[in-house]
Amino acid sequence: MKASPIIVAIDGPVLGSCQGLVKIMTDLGNEVVGFKVGIPFIMQCGLEPLAAARSRIGNGLLIADLKLADIGDIMVRVVSLVKDYVDAVIAHSFVGYKGALDEVSEKLKEWNIKLILVTSMSHEGSQELYDRNLDPIIDVVKKVNPWGVVAPATRPGIISLVRKALGAGVKILAPGVGAQGARPGDAICAGADYEIIGRSITESPDPKKAVELIALEQEEALRRCRR
Repeated sequence: MKASPIIVAIDGPVLGSCQGLVKIMTDLGNEVVGFKVGIPFIMQCGLEPLAAARSRIGNGLLIADLKLADIGDIMVRVVSLVKDYVDAVIAHSFVGYKGALDEVSEKLKEWNIKLILVTSMSHEGSQELYDRNLDPIIDVVKKVNPWGVVAPATRPGIISLVRKALGAGVKILAPGVGAQGARPGDAICAGADYEIIGRSITESPDPKKAVELIALEQEEALRRCRR
């Protein structure tokens, strides 16, 4: 069965404990593309659940959502703490290229870890700086040539602009589906590859059923937008 274009966001202990992450991985590992683990989870639970999760998801993506935003040396040091457990990390693009993203990009290539850059975020405040500076942000992204970028499901127009600017070679991950108001499938219709979905799944009494229903909504949205 083909995995749904969903990346499950896990930003805190689920199912009442840190080990709930491992259960989510076990239950959904074949149903979704991967998992995005946030800083709150890593700080509260440590690295042991990441190691356990790595063994449960096979070829699924395990992304450390570190929101890196520092000079290159510091970002490399941070990633070194999780590099044995994850497939990709997320960094902010506003820190620029020289002395920052250039250095972390080169080190991640050496470690065979994918880099994902934020081009915009799903909350309203992102419009104040990120969206108003999208052109220079895109210029930085082009210099780095990351595996993927983050663009908001809550503003599909930004996704379309990012896709047009970067072409088909870069993966677009779209957060904001569910609790933040974006509907499943709309981001994919706008040009995203994956939708990042957290609370609608992790806070559901039946996460697997929640994924199934969201996947059906995605398929229906794609049928509508392709007509």
